Amino acid sequence: MLRLVSIAAFGLLTACAAANDAVDNVAQDQAKTVVNGVVSDKFPGVNAAPVTDCVIEAASASEIISIAGASVTGVTQSTVETVLEIASRPDAVNCIAENSISLFGG
Repeated sequence: MLRLVSIAAFGLLTACAAANDAVDNVAQDQAKTVVNGVVSDKFPGVNAAPVTDCVIEAASASEIISIAGASVTGVTQSTVETVLEIASRPDAVNCIAENSISLFGG
């Protein structure tokens, strides 16, 4: 009986983890759309995708959720400031520098 309960509990935890991963992926996808737009707007001519990836990697979970929310409510000055602040963090700057070859379509 204990084994059956353990298996059921493991199954529920696995299902919860899968559901959380799905939610995280949706939030990241929405946040990427917003960040891509901000980068394209602020840095015309730059390939936004590598910068966007670096910003998302450097963002906290709460920042990703906040940025993703802008895909529904609209991008505000606060959203732009958040994206630019994240992009200026050392981890993001290093990532952007490492990917600089592809920034201008190279």
